[in-house]
Amino acid sequence: MSEVIRIVVGEIATNCYLLHSNEEIAVIDPGFEAIKILDKAKTLEGKVTHIINTHGHIDHIGANKLIKEMTNAKIYIHKDDAELLIHPAKNLSLLVGEFVQSPAADVILNENDIVKVGSVELKVIHTPGHTQGGICLIADKFIFTGDTLFFDSIGRTDFPDADEKKMFESLKRLKGLLSDEMVIYPGHGDWGSFSEIKRVNPFLTFSE
Repeated sequence: MSEVIRIVVGEIATNCYLLHSNEEIAVIDPGFEAIKILDKAKTLEGKVTHIINTHGHIDHIGANKLIKEMTNAKIYIHKDDAELLIHPAKNLSLLVGEFVQSPAADVILNENDIVKVGSVELKVIHTPGHTQGGICLIADKFIFTGDTLFFDSIGRTDFPDADEKKMFESLKRLKGLLSDEMVIYPGHGDWGSFSEIKRVNPFLTFSE
């Protein structure tokens, strides 16, 4: 049995997710409010074993350090965003007047890697656009899309490390992989089925 729990954290309302399966818990995109995240994890039957970042911006990595210190969980990120963890200028924390450094990654991810959390297997899909190393994590019935795909929008492509062309290539690829019944868990905003998102998200039309 597995479950996904959403926790909205920080001033810009980042979706952090707890994936709980067979007494293992993966914390996906812990942007802020480490204690809030850990308090919720403590209500579950399991141990935090994974910290997975869909990309390296401050609002998705800001709580990495404290969560790792308190749980000894391993940090996972795509190879093309690994340096964002340790460079405040690149993870955009300096842009908002902070100096945020995460511990370096314990596990470097690449396209098609499998991250196993309990009985759940998450397959890594490299979806550059918002950042060079942005990823989505797909299981049998759901997918974590980070800041690649939102319910009715997409991640920004006006940051220094972003690329609009790559973003639309990534969206086109996702459209070919996702079934209507797939549940989409994005990095910000509401979640829902892919069929619901297709009806309201204009960017999926632009990516055809």
